[in-house]
Amino acid sequence: MFELKNKVALVTGARRGMGKSHALALAGQGAKVVVTDIDVQGCQSVVNEIKASGGEAACFQLDVSNAKEVNQVFDEVAKQYGRLDILVNNAGIYFSKPALELTEADWDKMISINLKGQFLCAQRAAKEMAKNKWGRIINIASIASGGVGVGISGGAHYTAAKGGVIGMTETMAVEWAPLGINVNAIGPGAIDTPMVGAAQIPEEAMKAMLAGVPLKRIGRPEEVSAMVVFLASQEASYVTGATFYVDGGWLAA
Repeated sequence: MFELKNKVALVTGARRGMGKSHALALAGQGAKVVVTDIDVQGCQSVVNEIKASGGEAACFQLDVSNAKEVNQVFDEVAKQYGRLDILVNNAGIYFSKPALELTEADWDKMISINLKGQFLCAQRAAKEMAKNKWGRIINIASIASGGVGVGISGGAHYTAAKGGVIGMTETMAVEWAPLGINVNAIGPGAIDTPMVGAAQIPEEAMKAMLAGVPLKRIGRPEEVSAMVVFLASQEASYVTGATFYVDGGWLAA
């Protein structure tokens, strides 16, 4: 099960954290993995790790908010591999700022990378996937994306973008089902990543948050990657337009 041999996968924001974990997990199941990030040196280290384990990978520098760069990278992937089967829309940023203090530039930066970037990559990927009538697009959202009762103080711009990702996912799933493309989202809960560390959440606030998680711990990136692998596989053939929360039971509590 979950065999991805001969599949070509592209992961954005894959030099570290969850993106790196997703790239390694897909490669572990046999996929050829295209590792992309705005930091190409970081990408190369992930590629080296995949190759050292006997996998096949390549890296490209990519700013997902730049449509020209997106098209150039996807063109090169199509040229090099002749196909694209899986996209993991993982690239994203986070910085905390109270809603009353958010500037237009703050808002535009967050939306441009976390929402527009996912759209640009998904749209371009779908054009390639449609050629073979098979594709898997996995958009990384967040538990804090609206409708589930989890807000983040200082994160209005972030939660707006992630909520948009879920709405976009559902519509893409409907539009692209006839093309053989399944589109799903994953909403991670509290996951131990460099981005979470950089958010500098006060220790007491983190303890209070984890106290409400039934599993009583922060999640590991590879625990989200397991869901990525499932959604990328043939076993997920009847799954589309859904959001899967990997949250240690947070929403159930």
